[in-house]
Amino acid sequence: MTRAVATGADQILNLDKPLYTIGITAEILATHTRTLMMYEHLGLVVPSRTASNRRLYSQRDIMTLGAIQRLTRGYGLNLISARCLILCLQLLDANGVPRPAELGDIDVEHTRV
Repeated sequence: MTRAVATGADQILNLDKPLYTIGITAEILATHTRTLMMYEHLGLVVPSRTASNRRLYSQRDIMTLGAIQRLTRGYGLNLISARCLILCLQLLDANGVPRPAELGDIDVEHTRV
């Protein structure tokens, strides 16, 4: 019996697959579960729900929340400003316009706000 080897696109992680509970997500991001609920209430991230209504966050959700945290904690932005800046950075990247040097460390390639 031979075993198929995953290659190319098969190896790409599905960033939208809901995997992490709110507790695990809070631990990964070093934040409180209430903070994640507030982000959800503001529409910054919308986790999937199980049949029993438990929140499940995807890798993309965690990347988005991480970018928001870097902007709010590291740059002192409020949440709405962080959302707008992420959208602006995505537009700059999509159109090949160089970013300001100060914002070169913010990864927004896989974020969704």
